[in-house]
Amino acid sequence: MSLSRDADATRISVTVGNDDNATAQSYRLRVQTQGRRRVITVLGADPVGAMYGGLDIAEAIRTGTLDSLTDSDHKPHIAKRGIKLNIPLDLRTPSYTDCSDAAQANIPEMWEREFWTSFLDAMARHRYNVLSLWSLHPFPSLVKVPEFPEVALNDVWRTRAKLDDTFSFSGSDMVRPAMLANREVVKRITIDEKIEFWRWVMQQAADRGIQVYVFTWNVFTFGAEGKHGITNDLDNEITKKYFRASVRETVKTYPLLAGMGITAGEGMPNNMDSKVKEAWLWDTYGEGVRDALKDDPKRQFGMIHRFHWTAQSDILDAFKEYPGPFEFSFKYSVAHMYSITKPQFIKPLLENLAPGRKTWLTVRNDDIYTFRFGDPTYAREYILNIPPADKIAGFYMGPDGYVWGRDFLERNPDPGTRPLVMEKQWYSFMLWGRLAYDPSLTDSHFERLLAARHPKASSTHLFRALQGASQVMPLTTRFFWGDIDLKWFPEACWSHRRSKGQGFYTARHFMEGSSMPGSEVLCIRDWRARLVARKPMEQTTPLEIADALDGAAAQTFASLDALREAATADAELRKNMNDCEALAWLGRYYAAKIRGACALAIFDSTGGKFDHDAAIRHFNDALSHWKRYAAVRDAHYVPALYNRLGYVDVTALTTQVAADLDIAREWKPGTLKDDGKRSGTEKGFRN
Repeated sequence: MSLSRDADATRISVTVGNDDNATAQSYRLRVQTQGRRRVITVLGADPVGAMYGGLDIAEAIRTGTLDSLTDSDHKPHIAKRGIKLNIPLDLRTPSYTDCSDAAQANIPEMWEREFWTSFLDAMARHRYNVLSLWSLHPFPSLVKVPEFPEVALNDVWRTRAKLDDTFSFSGSDMVRPAMLANREVVKRITIDEKIEFWRWVMQQAADRGIQVYVFTWNVFTFGAEGKHGITNDLDNEITKKYFRASVRETVKTYPLLAGMGITAGEGMPNNMDSKVKEAWLWDTYGEGVRDALKDDPKRQFGMIHRFHWTAQSDILDAFKEYPGPFEFSFKYSVAHMYSITKPQFIKPLLENLAPGRKTWLTVRNDDIYTFRFGDPTYAREYILNIPPADKIAGFYMGPDGYVWGRDFLERNPDPGTRPLVMEKQWYSFMLWGRLAYDPSLTDSHFERLLAARHPKASSTHLFRALQGASQVMPLTTRFFWGDIDLKWFPEACWSHRRSKGQGFYTARHFMEGSSMPGSEVLCIRDWRARLVARKPMEQTTPLEIADALDGAAAQTFASLDALREAATADAELRKNMNDCEALAWLGRYYAAKIRGACALAIFDSTGGKFDHDAAIRHFNDALSHWKRYAAVRDAHYVPALYNRLGYVDVTALTTQVAADLDIAREWKPGTLKDDGKRSGTEKGFRN
């Protein structure tokens, strides 16, 4: 490859080396001067390393920094960097997210080749190399099982029934009779064609250096129940034989499948002895893999066992004869990766992890569904704080309440186009993937990429606007904690209405709530107790969180003002700015709400008119900010039904935001409840 520039030229060559000592995925850039020519050579340790090196060169060309390239060595900071996709395959074989608008809209997309080439291209470009596909029971949509021929499903179905928020949190009723009765066929395709399709997807992934895993929850039999005597009863021997045979056929049918992930989870009774759970999983998944590998004993097929209502010792005892790589999986930030950069939940696990064993990190993003994220400082610190490689196999990040397929939230998309979420939020996905490979990349590197994407805009101001707006969720969530997705959705100050009957979180909830464990942030009750007792504030106070939120909003608004003119001719820049503006108003809302709750807590203690008036004033401000937030958000995005959260309509919630004023006006001193709990983590959250 040769690039000419006047009389000078730069020649680029890419070479795949055979260095047995080189780290997988690593590469070296070597720059030589030959007269008036520069020769840049990429030496990849393997094809993936060569590809990453080539992508570096392409990026340098795009950003105009080719002349600044020098000799450098590159290797992955985290070896396995993945995406978690709850995949909506079919009405009859749902994922955990299928009772949501995003999942229903994306069912046809999962069976389109153009979707997967774009998706996998974006993964490789951002340096992700693991794709994990999560489904309650995917086998009928993926394989034919000779012993159970009626199970395999032709065609792709979707329900036309209107969904609501009454689905079980455990996934047990994800396919209802009314949904099956009112259905449509979105694609005519035989099971043989489905198998060919998914073999093609896995080949496309392999060509881009991406390994594919399939994860299941257990025990679900959607699509198979009632056929051949199959039920979801763990004691049903036919069901056990069916699962074992389905696992066997999945392994054999897909030679490029890297492994499976399993769960002793929602489909098993909570009070069942973990030894019994693990015995069932071994008899089905473990033995199924062993059956498949009898004909291919050299194949390395991984098994990832989630820590989920089961005991490590029982897992290891049951799977002691597993014939391949065996690792664990743990919810690193529970459901909120946008909270603090060093979550503490994994500490007990690491202290007791069996020697030589590793765990994957499930990095859940149930914080930001709608908006673009862009804070490299936060992402870099989070990645650098991930425990070392002797304990950690890698990570996969993704949501449970939303689907990272195509984006169906945008109110008025460009005609005929719905971008992938990974395309819409390209900057966010780039930050996490690139920094996970190389956390030494500087902020200026990402600013240059913004400049190349939006050449007429000030990259400095765009960088600062995105960074300021992206601080709103972490600041708020570390102060007000709900561990799992159904308990806290910061985009709407919301929880599922069946989660202790809360729905919208009121001023009282903020006063009685807890901060995130390990965040070093005082909740309002602790702050008030220290204030009244004149004790020093040794942790971040609620008012300091409010000040930080206002500071982030101020940074965002100031930077947006400098971008207005450039946005007139740049549609994507305008969308970035809309997201930033919405988040800035949301930050101001939470700042005012926190101040109001603090003032009301003092009034509860003292009965002073000054504090009561201050609380009312702050809640008035909060209402004003919320209206601005809702106006910006809902001008560009539609309300939506989310899994385990229900239907969220930000504008409609304005009435409940206003009710905080009534709560403040009618508050009686001495009525603030204090149950003594200070930790936001409760027993039973899903690891």
